Order: sequence, then structure tokens, then C-alpha cells
Amino acid sequence: MQRSLTAKLGTWGATNIRFLFGFPFSLVFLTAVLLATGDHLSWPSAAFWPWLLLGALSQIIGTGLMLLAMTDRSFVVTTAYLKTEAIQTAIFAFIFLGDPLSVAKLVAILIATIGVVITALRPGGEKSFAELRPTVTGLVAAAAFALSAVGFRGAIIAVDGVSFVTAASTTLVWGLFVQTAILTVYLLARAPDILRGILSLWRPSMLAGFVGAFASQFWFLAFALTAAANVRTLALIEVLFAQGVSYYSFKQPVSLREICGIGLIVAGVALLIAV
Repeated sequence: MQRSLTAKLGTWGATNIRFLFGFPFSLVFLTAVLLATGDHLSWPSAAFWPWLLLGALSQIIGTGLMLLAMTDRSFVVTTAYLKTEAIQTAIFAFIFLGDPLSVAKLVAILIATIGVVITALRPGGEKSFAELRPTVTGLVAAAAFALSAVGFRGAIIAVDGVSFVTAASTTLVWGLFVQTAILTVYLLARAPDILRGILSLWRPSMLAGFVGAFASQFWFLAFALTAAANVRTLALIEVLFAQGVSYYSFKQPVSLREICGIGLIVAGVALLIAV
């Protein structure tokens, strides 16, 4: 949905779609959670804000680089490098949060990551691996998303005195608020015409915002319950779902290479669950 709006709104305009139109839905989610749990909110502690800013700013950078890569001819290779996010998340979470990182878990993450990279590649795409631009774009975007996962998990953990559901929902609201404020002020100062374009495309933007906020709600719930690396690695199973949708809805054949890649993903995820 964001990609379809990039041509009209530019990279940062399309990036802001997810945050600007996702924020109202996050408020609805938080309201429903508070009514269901009976939790009472208080002002977040000082420890909350550095983690939140790390998560919010890193996600902006990662999303912008990802959308930028979608317009590049080496997008497939960039996507392959993007899939190193799980490994980078494990390393950053171990360093900054002290999340456990055993050898078995690292092997599981590595197996799943290799599977995703194999699935993402296309015939002839290996030629672009020698180019610097897709390599740097993919690795930096992956690092940004990894730091974002670590930052948001750190923020959720810093919310005390409420259920994990409320902690996750509160962090999502503040995260989207910060991201919306930063990008909206930037566009207002540098490209007000793009901001007007965003508002004129409110119908498709609203749908993209809802899907983004809905997905983020469950991302944050998962971050509240387990290590960031576990969440990002388990999420690689989305490749299996994507292949299924492509096959049954668009009649796209599945190659032997893709089957091998999916097999490695499933094996890696299964090993992670086991350990």
C-alpha cells in the first residue's frame, strides 16, 4: 500500500502515511485495552523516552530506505540484505538489553535468514551483489529496523505498573505520535505540497495506516513477551504466507529454489521454538 503511494508522494511522504494515519487507530486500540484491563496510565518514566526515540527514529530511517530501495533496479538484492535484520536484532538486543543469545538460538536465526535470502533472490540478481549501493542500502535498512525492534522492546519493558498489553499499546501510541510529529514538521518545512497530497489521498492512506497500526499492535505485544530477536525471526514465516498467497491468488509458480528457501525458514523457526 505504501509502495503504491510512493510515486505520488515521494519516499518520505509515503513513509509518513503509516505513522500519520496509523496514530488515530493506535488511540482506539489503547482505549479498548484500557477498558478491557482496567489499567490506569501514568506519565512514562525517564527511562522510557530514550528507548522510544531509538525505536521511532530508527523505524523512520528503515522505512524510508526500504521504500527508496523499491524504486531501485537492484531491489531484489537490497531485499536480500534487508533479511539480515533478524541476526542484527539478536546482536543489538544482546548488547543493549541483555536478551539471551545462545549458540543454538544464533544457529536457528542464521538458518532462517539464509532461507529468506535464498527465497528473495531471483535469476540474474546475483550480478548486483557486486554493487555497493544495494549492499549499503540493505544492510543499513536492516540495522535500522533491528535497532527499532530493540528500542521499542526497551520502551515497553520500561512501562511499569500495568499489564503487558497496556505497556505495548501505550508504547505504540507514543511511538506513532513521535514519528508523525517528526515527519509532519519536516514535510511542512521542506515539502508542504507533499503534505497536502497526503491529505488529498486520505482514502488509500487511511487503509494503509490501519493495516500498519494493526500489525504494529501485535508486533509490540510480541516484543512485550519475548526477546526482540525471537519476534523478528518468528516473523520470517511471513515468507511462507506470501508464497502461498502468490500461488493461490496470482497463480505464480513456486520454484525449487523458493521451496528450498522456505524449508530452511521453517527449519530455523522450528529450531528457535525448540530452544
